[in-house]
Amino acid sequence: MSVAGKARKVTTQTLQEMKEAGEKITMLTAYDFSLAKLVDGGGVDVILVGDSASNVMAGNETTVPITLDEMIYHATCVVRAVNRALIVVDMPFGSYQGDSKTALDSAIRIMKESGGHSVKLEGGEEIVESVQRILTAGIPVMGHLGLTPQSIYKFGSYATRAQEDDEADKLVADAKILERAGCYAIVLEKIPASLAKKVTEAVSIPTIGIGAGPNVDGQVLVLHDMLGITMDFSPRFLRRYLELSTQITGAVENYVNDVRSGDFPNDDESYF
Repeated sequence: MSVAGKARKVTTQTLQEMKEAGEKITMLTAYDFSLAKLVDGGGVDVILVGDSASNVMAGNETTVPITLDEMIYHATCVVRAVNRALIVVDMPFGSYQGDSKTALDSAIRIMKESGGHSVKLEGGEEIVESVQRILTAGIPVMGHLGLTPQSIYKFGSYATRAQEDDEADKLVADAKILERAGCYAIVLEKIPASLAKKVTEAVSIPTIGIGAGPNVDGQVLVLHDMLGITMDFSPRFLRRYLELSTQITGAVENYVNDVRSGDFPNDDESYF
């Protein structure tokens, strides 16, 4: 039986069991019904409705502009398509940083209006009150440490994080804080592989890396990057599994040529 044919529904408990069994967790982003259906059918364990939709779907330079309403829209589209994967929805910038009540209200809207399974927040100790408040409503929370794109204007670049001892020590401490607060998993973005290994060994919950090396419990990539739809983003950690930008452009050019030449539609493609 193919991976996609397995009926098992992935839950937060499934991910914990996978970590304990040493089974790697797979995670990809999706933002719409059609691609989410294909990703789920491919057997991915977790689908992240990422605030990276701000970049790949809306063309913004950063993830900061996307709104809570827009994230709920994308999440709703994905939920309609998915049968197996656990769906995680990014809480966008401004929806949880201010105070824990705002965070709880935002998370409740995401869960009620989209049907998503959990939410993801960026940050450590500074947002732990929001994490705890959201968890009081029974909403599962995934953490996110390392490079946190919503804080790009604070960092000033997308450079690798936690290369200095002080920042590395804080990251390990933050991971433990998030675990104690009740997060069921943590994304580690663009940090040294040795540090990611240290964090993974320091916590009992799953770690999912993006640019964090192989010694984590799972991996995540942005779908449009790994499929080669977006070609202006080529970090070291990205492996492209297709070059769809070239193939799609070529297909469109062929269509344009066929219509202009009168070749499309032909008799077989017409009704009489």
